[in-house]
Amino acid sequence: MGRIGEENATIAVMGATGSGKTTFINLASNSSLPTSDGLRSCTEVVTATTPFDIDGRRVVLVDTPGFDDTVRSDSDILKLIADFLASSYKDGHKLAGLLFFHRISDFRMGGISLKNFRTFRKLCGEQTLRNVVLVTNMWGSVNPQVGAQREQELLTQDDLGFKSALEKGAKMMRHDGSGQSVSGILRYILGNNNPMALQIQREIVDERKDVSQTAAAAEIERELRAERERQKAEAERIRLEMEAVARARAEQARRQLEAEAWRRQQEVARIEAERRRAQEQMERERLERERLILAQEEARRIEAARIQREHELALAEQRRVAEEARRRQMEEEERLRIALSQVPRRKKKRGLRRLF
Repeated sequence: MGRIGEENATIAVMGATGSGKTTFINLASNSSLPTSDGLRSCTEVVTATTPFDIDGRRVVLVDTPGFDDTVRSDSDILKLIADFLASSYKDGHKLAGLLFFHRISDFRMGGISLKNFRTFRKLCGEQTLRNVVLVTNMWGSVNPQVGAQREQELLTQDDLGFKSALEKGAKMMRHDGSGQSVSGILRYILGNNNPMALQIQREIVDERKDVSQTAAAAEIERELRAERERQKAEAERIRLEMEAVARARAEQARRQLEAEAWRRQQEVARIEAERRRAQEQMERERLERERLILAQEEARRIEAARIQREHELALAEQRRVAEEARRRQMEEEERLRIALSQVPRRKKKRGLRRLF
């Protein structure tokens, strides 16, 4: 994506795949970014809209893939988002705000939604929560009473994460699919008028950390470890159940459980391999950055030495020219002295008059 002008108010839009981020962006900006009604993600890269006006302000919305992307790992998604945010911050541009989308139509806030929100919190940091709007979406898919009950749970239940974010300055707003609610949400963000650097921007740019060293990456790593442990525990449960079934039930039931246990073990291996690949990739990138920094420093040293040599040569040439001028002057004075010493006194006086 191209660079975003400093005069634009930039708002990042995040949330789970299928939560309605891109549809909201298209409605707000009159864009035509691809959307999907299925489970497969359509947002493959960080994408910014062309600037559009809200109450005289130029606004840019930034669409981001969810951390439950159907193709790429969470670590790959984090790097995409972190690269955009770090580049923007290096250019001196801070986000005016962030929108985090949650489907109110979800029966409960499950593991994927919680994982997305926890990673989002670590990416933002606590100080920037006042610039965050938690957008509940898909109100047309639920009974209004049921939706209001779920909204109340988000507001009051500690384990869902929204409550603590709201207590630290975040705002929860409804998006009912209308242009009016879109405008209301964006006007709220623009009304804050307090752009702040996100935690991941400070970590990467100010503290010079690798993406793998950020709090968001640590949260993804923690989620992977927790998921691995859950899968291992489930595999162990199935193994024990399989042993019990083997003693009490028919061979067919035992074979079914063996297949399930094998699948769980494969999932554990896949998660572990993904974690290893992410770590290796981050290490390769860190080493490459260090190599580039060393190369730049060596180039600067060589250039400084070249300039110093040129300066010294120029000074030497100036001294040589000055010395040559002094030598010629002394030769001329010596010539005149010899010439005057050979002329008789009277002629010398006339000669002096002619000379002067």
